[in-house]
Amino acid sequence: MTFALATHWVWDLWLADDGERYHLYYLHAPRSLGDEQLRHRHARIGHATSTDLTHWSDHGEVLGPGEPGAFDASATWTGSVVRGDDGLWRMFYTGSRFLTADAGTNIETIGVATSTDLHHWVKAPGPVAAADPRWYETLADGTWREEAWRDPWVQRGADGRWHMLVTARARTGDGADRGVVGHAVSDDLEQWEVLPPLSEPGGGFAHLEVPQLIDVDGERILLLSCSTSDLTGARAGEVGGIYSVGLGPSGAGPDGFDEPYPIADAVRLVDDSLYAGRIIQDRAGQAVLLAFANGGAHGAFGGAITDPIPVAWNRRIGALRLIDESSAA
Repeated sequence: MTFALATHWVWDLWLADDGERYHLYYLHAPRSLGDEQLRHRHARIGHATSTDLTHWSDHGEVLGPGEPGAFDASATWTGSVVRGDDGLWRMFYTGSRFLTADAGTNIETIGVATSTDLHHWVKAPGPVAAADPRWYETLADGTWREEAWRDPWVQRGADGRWHMLVTARARTGDGADRGVVGHAVSDDLEQWEVLPPLSEPGGGFAHLEVPQLIDVDGERILLLSCSTSDLTGARAGEVGGIYSVGLGPSGAGPDGFDEPYPIADAVRLVDDSLYAGRIIQDRAGQAVLLAFANGGAHGAFGGAITDPIPVAWNRRIGALRLIDESSAA
């Protein structure tokens, strides 16, 4: 049963699991806008719950933009949810601020909201992390349409610290091929230190959207997305979509925050008819992918979220695959 809303487009998503229910957070904007490209300026964060990742109860909007002039004045974009040692849930999300009413130029920074029950959220004032020009491209560089610092994926590392992966662009390199995985760290989920990126530019991606670090079948995997129009370099002319990068056996050596990610080795999992994929384990322990129906380069925009799609790590080819395509042992 695809998750869809009759009056709104639905796209990027992230999930939290309280042990009894899955909590889906999703971007949505009214279909009455007419042009789906306008949805980015009007994005709000919605919430739904499920016990099986298939049948959903929608609870409506939980987070919207801030006041004029705020870092999230225009829209609230993609994020992730974690639970701290204090028992408080935190949603790290992207605040978007468009600079004019008729252009796509915008500045993205990361904010946070807190909750005790995953239903009601309270924003903290101001952003917690922004692009550091020592390592990351900013709008002033003039090489890209936006200041990319979005889609925070937060999780704890084996070092006990909290790590944030971010969609970002490097300060150096070919202006069309600067997509990198940004990185920030925190000891307490409150104060964040921005560090150099976890990957190098030149991997064939103008940007690496909605990164997620996940373990599947004993392999540590980086999941990311890039549309056809934003493939560049050696990938120019290919079809974009959702990609995976194998980082080595789970639990062996560094836990995914200490070594450079080999982005040039990313392998496409599905084409960009689906986008912004997230992987989570169902109650049977199966890794499943949820993504939104994007339509891709030639299809109509779907604006709905798929049912869970089983995935597995294919050891023979060293890539994540849909379960019916996998010959993993």
